[in-house]
Amino acid sequence: MKIIYSFGKVGFEADYWEREIAAASTAEYTFIPFNHAGYEKSSLFMRAQLLDNLYFENSAGLARLYANIEEKIRTEQADALMVDTYNPYHPDYLRKLGIYKVLRINDGPMAAYDRDFAYLHAFDHVLYHSPAYSKDMQIDEKLRYCRAKRIDFWPLGSFDALCDRSMTEEDIKSKDRDIDIAFVGALAPNKMPLIAAVKKAFGRRMKLYGLTNLKRNAYFNLKFGFPGWVKPLQFEQYVSLYQRTKIGINVHNRGDYTVGGYRLFDLPANGVMQISDGGPYLETFFEIGSEIESYRNADELIDKIKYYLTHDTEREQIALNGYRRLNRDYLMAHLLQKAGALIKIGMENDFKSTNNFRKAS
Repeated sequence: MKIIYSFGKVGFEADYWEREIAAASTAEYTFIPFNHAGYEKSSLFMRAQLLDNLYFENSAGLARLYANIEEKIRTEQADALMVDTYNPYHPDYLRKLGIYKVLRINDGPMAAYDRDFAYLHAFDHVLYHSPAYSKDMQIDEKLRYCRAKRIDFWPLGSFDALCDRSMTEEDIKSKDRDIDIAFVGALAPNKMPLIAAVKKAFGRRMKLYGLTNLKRNAYFNLKFGFPGWVKPLQFEQYVSLYQRTKIGINVHNRGDYTVGGYRLFDLPANGVMQISDGGPYLETFFEIGSEIESYRNADELIDKIKYYLTHDTEREQIALNGYRRLNRDYLMAHLLQKAGALIKIGMENDFKSTNNFRKAS
């Protein structure tokens, strides 16, 4: 089976996505990377209405993209098209595209109405990255409520480029880690109170890096009493930082309801002991108390950091267990094979349903 994996990345990310998607191919499933970045600025189609505007205006960039993806499908004789990161394919265009279509959603509830739900009718299959969604329902129920045709759970995972696969368990255990606490991520307003509290509690012992700008940094410090300046960190620098870190904290925009991002896997892949929010959904990914630790609020997070910084043996064992679980279940190459199997089952069921409908008619 041949699956075109359409994604939108630039620079360092684009390089390793393309490389690792292609490398996951086997005799059973061939993954063909296709980068849909660069045809139009992502800011012009990151919301469904914006994409509709571009499509209505007969965007030259979209026209080139659509011509290229059709050529890719034809020359590769692909069986399925899988779309990730900012879907650029308008539903009315997809309706005319004769291929099994899969939408991979991973932005969570804060972007679901902008980037996911408006497209469900145009895809044959939806892969979701986390069961969490809201206080009212989990994402599988929401997707069915929105009339998604077929859904399957397919978590995010660990790319080779963001860790060192040559490291052994002995390397993980013996690594000299001189950074007590680290957080790497976007400095979103919802995260600021908790991040500020932890930074104030530990000062220079906590390293704080992220996607931010001068205005947001100024707001963060003025609003929360100057906890510290957040510095940028390039993807190429993640591994060296994490390999020096004892404890990595994970903070999500809506807490429990947005758990499951890439940081959840990058930390254990580098042997970092992780403490994360996520509530009841965290157990979907790792065993709490054995492979990861959880927290409910800033005070509990601070107390647990203090505890594990003075109990090295327990911290190191959790880090090692998390590393083992990561390597067992969350390597991207293995996950892509699982995606291939899910898509194959979906295509077979779709074919059966279509034939049954034709017979009934």
